[in-house]
Amino acid sequence: MKKRVWIFPLLVIILLLLLAGGLVGYTIGHSVQPRVETFAQAGFEQVVALPADAGRDSVNAAINRSRQNTITRAVAMAAPAVVGINVIEVRQYRQYSPWDDPFFRYFFGDRTVTRQVQELGSGFLITADGYILTNDHVAGNAKEITVTLTSGAQVKADLVGTDRVSDISLLKIDGKNLPYLKLGNSDDVIIGEWVIALGNPFGLFALNDKPTVTVGVVSATGMNLQEKEGRVYRGMIQTDAAINAGNSGGPLINALGEVIGVNAVIFTPNQGNIGLGFAIPIGKVKGIIETLKRSGQVERDYWTGLEVQNVDARIARYFGLDREAGVIVAEIQQGSPGDRAGLRVGDIIVRANGERIEDDSSLIGIIQDSKVGDVITLDVLRDRKEIQCKLRVEKQKS
Repeated sequence: MKKRVWIFPLLVIILLLLLAGGLVGYTIGHSVQPRVETFAQAGFEQVVALPADAGRDSVNAAINRSRQNTITRAVAMAAPAVVGINVIEVRQYRQYSPWDDPFFRYFFGDRTVTRQVQELGSGFLITADGYILTNDHVAGNAKEITVTLTSGAQVKADLVGTDRVSDISLLKIDGKNLPYLKLGNSDDVIIGEWVIALGNPFGLFALNDKPTVTVGVVSATGMNLQEKEGRVYRGMIQTDAAINAGNSGGPLINALGEVIGVNAVIFTPNQGNIGLGFAIPIGKVKGIIETLKRSGQVERDYWTGLEVQNVDARIARYFGLDREAGVIVAEIQQGSPGDRAGLRVGDIIVRANGERIEDDSSLIGIIQDSKVGDVITLDVLRDRKEIQCKLRVEKQKS
């Protein structure tokens, strides 16, 4: 009878040990399973696996990784090479007064005052040894230029060269191993692709030595704007990335962090950003950079030897044209570039470098946008047949 008393408690103990072992195994097995967290990124659900015992730091690190995208990576690549630019210009202003009358000016001359004006703009490094690209309307007339780097350092810059027509200036600071941006290809820009504008709007760069970033898309390409103060804006990249006062000279980059344009013009009929900004295509700028490095200016004192007039309704009717567009050659100087190109009086120029010519201002704009030595391909109507002529831009004879 005593043996039977001990058997029952022993069975109970064994059963409890088995249950305890199973529970421990289950707990250990689940402790190595990852904890699954879901984070929202750019409108998509991203699943991130975390260890069950992950602490707050690990969770935050995973969330930060999930927030990274193409835009943030491009900004991180480009931002260190963007600079703020402060310039001092000396400007002359005519002083107006009640005595501002031709009679008094005859005896006392024009009354003018000279003032120093401080302006702000943006720029970006394009080489490791300190070459900086910006706009002519930012630094082209500067007497003193100060560049602020993202390190917080403020350094004096020299004006290597400037070109009013293209609105491009090249600066130089002393340095080596500086961060710089890669110049991309503006010829393969896709309408609708993401682009990022970086710069120094309203002088905000000075607050924390960091560029301001705005994001948008390429709205259009090949945009020709009205000439402004001798600057010719042709083939511009249009974007809805916000470009404000002070952004001029900053880079417009693609999602790869490559420069595709130099921010230059904003359209603000109501004195505010309405999503119409324009950048100079970097493909156009590359040749200008090399010319400015070499000679400090772009030679644009050229001649063609042509005199043209607009095609009006009478001319269009006489030549059997279906629209009033193009220019007709009215006179050619003998021995001129136009003469050597094979043009004749009566030829009608309908396209130049593939761009349709609407009137004489269209042709003049293309010629003004060219450099000495450039060749312009002209599509010409002669005897109701279309031919091509090659017009070389040559230096004006003295």
